[in-house]
Amino acid sequence: MYYYPLHPPYFLLLVGFLTALTSGIALSGTLKVIVQKWPSDRIENTKPRSSLKQLIVPFLGITGGICLFLSSGLGIFGFPALLALGVGLPVSLLTCLLLWVQLGSMLEFAERRGMQALDLDSLS
Repeated sequence: MYYYPLHPPYFLLLVGFLTALTSGIALSGTLKVIVQKWPSDRIENTKPRSSLKQLIVPFLGITGGICLFLSSGLGIFGFPALLALGVGLPVSLLTCLLLWVQLGSMLEFAERRGMQALDLDSLS
C-alpha cells in the first residue's frame, strides 16, 4: 500500500522559501554595508572576524528557511515527516556550515588583498 500524505505541507514549503529569500536579501544588504565600511575600518585596524558576527542572524535565517523548504519538499513527495526532517536537517545544516566557512575565508581574502583579487575575468 502506498503512503500519500493527506495534507501536503505546501504552506510550509512557501514559508521556508520566503524565509530563505528575505534572509538572503538581508544578508546581501549587510554584506554591502560591511564592504563599504572597509576603507574607514582599515584606519581603526579592526579584526576581520568582527564582520562575520553581523552576518550570523541573516545566515541562520537562510539556514532555517532552507531546512524547512527541503523537509517540506520531501514531505510533498510522500516522505513521512520524521524521515523528511531526518534527511532535510543534516543536508541543509552541512551545506550551510560549509558555505559559512567559505564566506568567512572569502571575506578575509578580499579584505587582505582587495576585491580586485576576486575578479576572475581579468585573468584571461
